[in-house]
This record gives sequence, C-alpha cells and structure tokens, in this order.
Amino acid sequence: MSTATSTGTATGTATGTATGRGLLVTRVCADEGEFEALADQWARLHRSCEAATPFQSHAWLSSWWRSYGRRGRLRVLLVHEGERLVAAAPMMRVARPLPALKPLGGAISDFSDVLVDGDLREAGTEALVAGLRPLASTALIDFGEVRPGACVEAVHERWPGPKRALADSPCLELPPLPMEELLQRLPTPRAQRTRAKMRKLAALGVQARTVPAEEVEASVETLLRLHELQWQGRKVTSEHLQPRFREHLLRSMRPMVAAGEAVVTEFHLDGEVMAADLTLLSGTLAGGYLYGAHPRLRERKVDVATMLLNACTRHTGGEQRRALSLLRGDEPYKHHWRPEPVTNRRFLLARRRTAPLLSAALWDASARQWAKERMREREREREARGKREAGRGGGGTS
Repeated sequence: MSTATSTGTATGTATGTATGRGLLVTRVCADEGEFEALADQWARLHRSCEAATPFQSHAWLSSWWRSYGRRGRLRVLLVHEGERLVAAAPMMRVARPLPALKPLGGAISDFSDVLVDGDLREAGTEALVAGLRPLASTALIDFGEVRPGACVEAVHERWPGPKRALADSPCLELPPLPMEELLQRLPTPRAQRTRAKMRKLAALGVQARTVPAEEVEASVETLLRLHELQWQGRKVTSEHLQPRFREHLLRSMRPMVAAGEAVVTEFHLDGEVMAADLTLLSGTLAGGYLYGAHPRLRERKVDVATMLLNACTRHTGGEQRRALSLLRGDEPYKHHWRPEPVTNRRFLLARRRTAPLLSAALWDASARQWAKERMREREREREARGKREAGRGGGGTS
C-alpha cells in the first residue's frame, strides 16, 4: 500500500492512500460551512455503515454542533475515494481537562463512533488510522461511550502507538422481538400483569399516533412540555430543560424523521396528547431517547413504561429487526424486562509525545471510579442505617 501527500485546502493537509480500487484521500475539515454541506454524502455513508447509530447521523451531529460547539474547534477527519465519502471521524478539539480530540455529540449522545463504508471496511479503517496519527501528536484521541461492535474498535486494534481501552457507561438492551415474544421471556405472573396493563390501555382508549415529518416540530414542543411537567418537583436531567437542548431537538428531528432515523409517537386520551415519545433509529438499533407523560396518566393508573415499550417494539420486531436499547444507565425499573447488559467502552489513542496525556487521562478515570464507588458505599450504609433505625422504632408499646 503506497502513500502520497498533497497540499489540501484551508481545512488542512490531505494524505492519499492507494487501495485496490483507487486512491483514498484523507484530510481534516475544520470549516463549519463545509461540514454543513456534507449532509447528502454523510447520509449515504451513514446508511452504508452497519455499525452506525442514530447519534452519528449528519442531522444529529450538525445540529449538536450549532447548539453546543465552540467556534474554531471543529475537527472532522474525512476520507474520500474520488467524490465519494467513504469514512469519517467527527471530532472537536478540547483544551480541558487535557488537550484532546473528542467525538461530536457530547453528553447528550449515548453512543459515539467513526463511520466507515461497509464496502471499504479495511481500507477505510487504515485511512482513518493514518489520518488520526498526525492529530495525535498534539492531542489525545479520546472516544468515549462506544457501543460494542463500533467501527472505532477496529481503529483502536490497528493503532500503532500508546493506547488503552476502558469500561464506560453501562447500558441495557432487549432483543429484536415483538411485544408478545418479549413477554414470553418474563416469569408467568409478571407477563400476566403486563398483559393486564395493556388491556387497561385499550379499555381506556389510549391511541398511539406516529407523527409525520411535517408535524414534528410541534410534537417535539409538546414532548418537552410534558417532560418538564412529569418531572416537576423531582430531580431531572437539567440539560433537558435548557434552551440549547430544545433548539437542538427542534432542528434535528424533522430531517431525522424524514430519513427514517427517528420516530415521534404521540399518545392520545380523550382527544388530548397525554404523552409523547422520541425513539432514535438506525439499521440495527432502536433507542428510546426521551419521553414526556402528563401526571394525569398515573392518576388513571396507566403504566407509562409498558405503553412506551409497546410502541417501541413496533420498530424492532417487524421486517427490519433492530435491538431495542434502553440506552445508558442500569436503573432498576429497566430490569423489569430482563434486558441484556451491554457496557460502552472508552478508547484512548496517543503518540509517544502525547503518552503523558494518556497517563493523565487514565489517572483521572481511576480517581473518578474510586469516587463513584465510595459514594455507592455511603449510600448503601445510609440505607442500611435507615432500615436498622426503622426496625428499632417499630417495636414501641401501645
């Protein structure tokens, strides 16, 4: 395999890698307008990459950048074969806590990855490795929240310099089955209770409606209003209430719904939208991302979790089989459905001169893990103390 270099545009230096099919040209895009203009090429690449999740779609990433990105820090590694985009690593430069290149999408994205055309998996991966190496001379390459089977795993395997792989957030997934087959996985009493909850939904007249692309903005507004209402007075993810998050969803969802990368479902009762759900879709994955439900549903004994899961399975157990991801977190309520644990990973790549950055990142990750474990221990101790005190207080005389 031969390599040649040539002068690129203002976005950086291009490198060429010869393959059996043609020349792959790799360069860095740092221009926001150019990244916006890649929508059609990126969409084709996203469709051709079997491992891609909805969080790597162009609509999601470009919208996220407009809401959360900082000018001058965009770094998107592009690999072209002629006019065809065949691989990409969507990244941004960060200065704190360490100089690093991290994936676009930030904390509101459950999975990160690079994209590689399925017809050029080996050559595209090698081109990404070659393109990332000079970038790693001045910054740590840090891809967190990587789902098993992601394309960046192959980049990590082929990386010639210092590297490490760490466990990241826990996730839970259900197999691509229709609702009735998911119920068959449950103990009989639990499955019977769930069927009774579904019959109650039907008896109440709850109707699910898939929202067309032209109505998505209004429906997302309703979803966010219901989401805020359902968490009123309770601890909620504060970012979901921020204007930038709202703007991101309003901007990204219509093109994603139109492309089949997302679906918004409304749940109507007595002529009113009482709940709304946003599920993100790719070829092999459906992820329940965000929902909002009016408190009156619980007052009427509606099991919202069952209602939402029943709607989601319409996109997992049909002709296109998709795993149903419950996304990050292993909260107890998710285990009701007997999901499989799936742990995201974090991949760190460096060169010899940036190896100290890798060491510092490992130390920081270890310190954070230690702090989390100590916090869990304190919580368990508080719970145990509370139970002991409750036990002592329960034996008083009359």
